[in-house]
Amino acid sequence: MTEETSYRCWACGHEVDMSVKIARRDTCDSCVADLHCCKNCRFYDPGAHNECRESVSAWVRDKEASNFCQMFQFAATGPDMHDEVASAKSKLDALFSKLK
Repeated sequence: MTEETSYRCWACGHEVDMSVKIARRDTCDSCVADLHCCKNCRFYDPGAHNECRESVSAWVRDKEASNFCQMFQFAATGPDMHDEVASAKSKLDALFSKLK
């Protein structure tokens, strides 16, 4: 049984209806956080230059506020994403337990 990919609000985790494209001014139905923002983008990476894995022309100061970035792609979540995180954590735990 394969579960479908889902899309969730970065702030509260509420599932977002992706039957229509997310517009710049759209907000979460649950917590009213902006949806078209860096923290909901698949390219958001706090460890990358400008906190973005995409080459952007303009720096976005507030990563939680809606913006005009044309490269925005809503980050997907799902069982496969959770499995990747769990797998990475278990590998790190195994590595560091060997060092003790």
